Amino acid sequence: MPTIHIDGNLIEVQQGVTVDDVLPGRDPDLCIGIIRPITVSRSETKEFLIKTTAGEMVVETMPETGAGEILSNLSGIKSGWLDLQVASFGPFSSSFTPSRKPSRYDRGDLALGCGGYDPARSFLVFCKKTHAADHGGPTEKGVIAKVISGMGVMDRLSPSDTIISVEPVISFAESSDARTITDGSIVVEEGMELITHISVRAEGVNPVGYDPGAAVSVDRMLLALRDSVFTVDGKLSNHIRCDLLAGTDVPCEKCSGRREGTVLMRTSGKKRGSIYIFTQDLPRSLAHTVVGNVVHGIELCKIAKQGDRLQIKIEPGMFDLVGMSLAQARKVAEEQHIALIADTEGDDRIVICQNPVTTLEVLSHRTVSVITIPDKQVISITLDDKRAPLTCKIFREVTGLKYHVIGRLPMLFSFDEVTLFKSKIPKTTNVIPENTPESKVDAGVLAMTNDSCKGVGIVGVRSVDSSEFGPTSEPFSGTNMIGTVIDMEKIAGLEEGETAFFREVRQ
Repeated sequence: MPTIHIDGNLIEVQQGVTVDDVLPGRDPDLCIGIIRPITVSRSETKEFLIKTTAGEMVVETMPETGAGEILSNLSGIKSGWLDLQVASFGPFSSSFTPSRKPSRYDRGDLALGCGGYDPARSFLVFCKKTHAADHGGPTEKGVIAKVISGMGVMDRLSPSDTIISVEPVISFAESSDARTITDGSIVVEEGMELITHISVRAEGVNPVGYDPGAAVSVDRMLLALRDSVFTVDGKLSNHIRCDLLAGTDVPCEKCSGRREGTVLMRTSGKKRGSIYIFTQDLPRSLAHTVVGNVVHGIELCKIAKQGDRLQIKIEPGMFDLVGMSLAQARKVAEEQHIALIADTEGDDRIVICQNPVTTLEVLSHRTVSVITIPDKQVISITLDDKRAPLTCKIFREVTGLKYHVIGRLPMLFSFDEVTLFKSKIPKTTNVIPENTPESKVDAGVLAMTNDSCKGVGIVGVRSVDSSEFGPTSEPFSGTNMIGTVIDMEKIAGLEEGETAFFREVRQ
């Protein structure tokens, strides 16, 4: 039966089984790596090893000179003439027409020459210095090879030396078929290696506990990869990159060398917030901070292609209780042996804040305190990333939904059938028109005023349908529809100036 490796484990399988047979339950949308067994190929090169009594030299033959045929038949020939410029070996018989004119030779050239312009008395001429001379060589292509190794041996050649043998240099090349696939119908072969995922140990995790020195940047990594998928948005020879959180501020907490397998996040520039997994050693960069190290699957990183989606497992997982009921939060904390301190009792209350905020700080301190509110105060919404991706991104930024399941906005005021919320949009952020209404806005549609109106950034929702104005009471052209409010009945109970809490329900 064939023997294969799956994530480093040796397994015997039946003949003819497929990838899906040996990996039941595999997500077909995620790539895995397959590496077929290494093969060794043998091939002759343009190089010859010349063994002399003074030592060994390697020469590379010149094309269309017949050098291979000439050198292959030489052995046991003795030194000929020798001076400061050349050292020759011969005679031996060859066939060419002497030029009878001086030629230029460079140091390291191996030329063909002859004595008395008689090819039957041919010599190999090693050029120790650049010079011009008539060595009785051919009219064309008198230099048949170049010395590429053993220049010192060439310089030491003496009248008593002999060429012992001339051998072609054989090249042995190792090659393997390594690539990423999603096709599970591929038949596994003897010696094949399957790599299903990348495993990462977060920076600060060590055998004796947790060091929160890089807690914030590690939490950014855990946030970006919370779905356990690393999308290869960029691929270079020395790294792969995931841009899911590109544009997010990340503090530089640990600047260190970029070793193979190091996971870093960029801390400045347009790609700040992007995650990099390095596949080669590079010097450190002040624009990157270390957030983890690959402990399994670096081969998958090396063979991944741009656009691949790879499964990634991180130790530890993100410890984020925000959005959970108090009962759920207690269960999660208990499973990880974390002491939980709640502000108020009530299993149906919803956690809106935890302290410490970051995963490594919680795991290091072994305790966490939470602030909760009644479930009736949490408004469930959905966001429409397909139709309004840019505005949804802005909404998550200003509410905090980018970092947690629950975000918040202060209620501005409510009038007639419209409720408005105030958001602080940075001056450098543009809310360009997208997904604007055409003829009618349904009740419950959540929207944000775009740059075409003065109230840019205001968020609103209507309790009844309208064919005249959008959810922020602006014309349709000034309204970007970003989602739907599920709990409209909770909107009616809000008071002016009150903080509204939104829970995003992912579709």
